[in-house]
Amino acid sequence: MSSAFKNCRTVMVTGASRGLGLRVVESLVAGSSDPDKIIIATARNPSGAQELQKLAERHPNIHIITLDVVSQESIEKAAQDVDLLVQELGLNCLINNAGINVVANFETVTAEKMLENFHTNSVAPLMITKALLPLLKRAAAKGTGMGIHRAAVINMTSLLGSVELNWGDRAKNFKWYPYRTSKSALNMVTRCMAVDLEADGILCMGLHPGWVRTDMGGPEAPLSPEESISSVLSVIGGLTEKDHGSFLHYTGEPLPW
Repeated sequence: MSSAFKNCRTVMVTGASRGLGLRVVESLVAGSSDPDKIIIATARNPSGAQELQKLAERHPNIHIITLDVVSQESIEKAAQDVDLLVQELGLNCLINNAGINVVANFETVTAEKMLENFHTNSVAPLMITKALLPLLKRAAAKGTGMGIHRAAVINMTSLLGSVELNWGDRAKNFKWYPYRTSKSALNMVTRCMAVDLEADGILCMGLHPGWVRTDMGGPEAPLSPEESISSVLSVIGGLTEKDHGSFLHYTGEPLPW
């Protein structure tokens, strides 16, 4: 894991107060012997993120910043805070991890539930990436090729957003209209950004972390956070030009759109 991220000087993880985001930050700092690596962890309410605060106390290269992903004002303020932290280095890797699951089937879904899930899971990663684009470009200008050694945007998505896989037996479970459609939309946002960011050498892709035992995944999920994160960070660390615009499983295998 440390070798996968050894050439990545600056990393930002959204939604790092709990769940997968927190485990990503933990793994990044545990797997790195470089005290100069800048790890930026965002939380909507940092004072309430006790585990993250304790982690940052032990590792001074973890920087916690406030970010409410559905507030444009908060996004712009966070971008300024990140700029002050990374300075001339720019931002090598943005992991858009923050997300919610508004559970609603055909009978219980409402417009409000759809829009709530869509704003957090689909719109927010786009607006965050837009706000941080100057910092991603700054990092990308220092390298060649594609990957986290240069600049990359990783959108944490889900195979539940795959239109092709939501058919037959696979469609009988998880009839979550807001969540599924928000992840489908995120997949399209990812592909669109990949087209627009390619000229700047910024890799952009979507990654499914697996069904993980977290607050969102629930206790019945088959994957432990440690199993998922180990695979996720290995995949992210190995990304190259061939993975630009892709939709990958945490095993590294391509997923159907």
